Amino acid sequence: MQSTRMAATMLRAQPAMSMLRAQQATRGFRTSSRTMMPMPKQEQSGSARPAHTVSQRIRSLKKIPPELIPLGIVLAVAIGAAGYSLGRKLYVDGTLRLRRQGPEANKH
Repeated sequence: MQSTRMAATMLRAQPAMSMLRAQQATRGFRTSSRTMMPMPKQEQSGSARPAHTVSQRIRSLKKIPPELIPLGIVLAVAIGAAGYSLGRKLYVDGTLRLRRQGPEANKH
């Protein structure tokens, strides 16, 4: 009789345990108050004049997280190397066909 009571108690406790696990699993998905801030007034205005000056844009660079700076440097170097490579290939390679060749090219 005692074992059946203990089994019944354990069965009643299972939904509470699964509910606790579900709450723990979704804890990371809660919205924070930081993401719910209103839009700044400068962006709300529908005026045609530019919203930012150059100095304001430079000041906004301070908002970039420091973890992204090395990534930006690597991307800048990669894009620079790709541009140099492409330019050099177009300038140096004499085997590139830059214009139409053959008898059909003279007809037009």
